[in-house]
Amino acid sequence: MEKKRLLLITQEMEPYTEGNDISSVIGKLPKFLQDNGYELRILMPRYGVVNERRHRLHEVVRLSGMNIIVDDDDYPLLIKVASLPNSRMQVYFLDNEEFFKRKFVFEDDNEVPFEDNAERMTFFCKGAIETVKKFGWSPDIVLCAGWMTSLIPLYLRTAYKTEPIFANAQLVFAAFDTPREHEGGEHFFQKAAINNLSKKDLVPFRDGEGLSMHKGAAHFADAIILGSETLDGAVEYLTASNKPVQPWLPPETIFPALLEFFRTITATEVPR
Repeated sequence: MEKKRLLLITQEMEPYTEGNDISSVIGKLPKFLQDNGYELRILMPRYGVVNERRHRLHEVVRLSGMNIIVDDDDYPLLIKVASLPNSRMQVYFLDNEEFFKRKFVFEDDNEVPFEDNAERMTFFCKGAIETVKKFGWSPDIVLCAGWMTSLIPLYLRTAYKTEPIFANAQLVFAAFDTPREHEGGEHFFQKAAINNLSKKDLVPFRDGEGLSMHKGAAHFADAIILGSETLDGAVEYLTASNKPVQPWLPPETIFPALLEFFRTITATEVPR
C-alpha cells in the first residue's frame, strides 16, 4: 500500500521548544505516524530559543533565497534543517532575522506580546506554503498545529486554491490552549491579507468585536483536532459545524485515536 503523505506545520514542538501541550504532543507525533506507515514533512519557525549548535541546524541553500511579501514589505526567507532525534525525519525551520532572532517565542521577558506577531505569523504561513511548493511534494493531509498556523487553511482555500501541490489535501487544524490566539485586532486583518485577499476574506476570524484565530482556522479547515483539555471557550465554535472533530484525549490514548482519525478523513471526501 502506498504511504500516505502528511505535512505537519507547527508553531512549536519538542525538543526545540518545551513547556506546553503543543510542544509535547507534536514532538511525539511524527515518529508514531512514521512507525505506522506515514511519510512526513515537518515545518516550524526557527525561533531564537532554538539552539542551532545543539540541534545541528544548517541552511538548505536550494530552498532559501525567496522573499515573502507581508503588507507590501519584502522579507528574506531562510530555510534551515535538522534531524529529529530518534527518527529518520528532518525538520525544516523557517527563519528571518527580523522576526525570529529574538530569544523568545511570542512575548518578551516581561510577558508582553510582540507587536509584530501578526507579521511573524503571516510570514511563517505564507513562507511554509511557498517552501512546500519548492519541495514539489503533494501531501494527502496538511496538519496545522497551533494558532500561528491558522492562516494556512485560509490561504490554501483562497489565495492558493489553484495550486496543484495541495489539490487533494485534507486540511486539519489542531487547536491548543496557548496564549495569543485572540490578540492582534485590526492590525491582524491588515497584515494577514496577502496577495489579492481583502479584509472580507478574513471575516471568519472575527469573534464579535474581537478576534479568534481558532475560529477562522476551523472555518476553512476540513477537520479539527482538540489538542488541549481546555480551550478558553473555543470548543463551541470548533465543534459547531458538521466537520469531523477529534475530541481531546490524554497523551496515553491520543496517538492511536489520531491514526484512526486520519485514516477516516482520507478514506472519505470531506465536504468543503
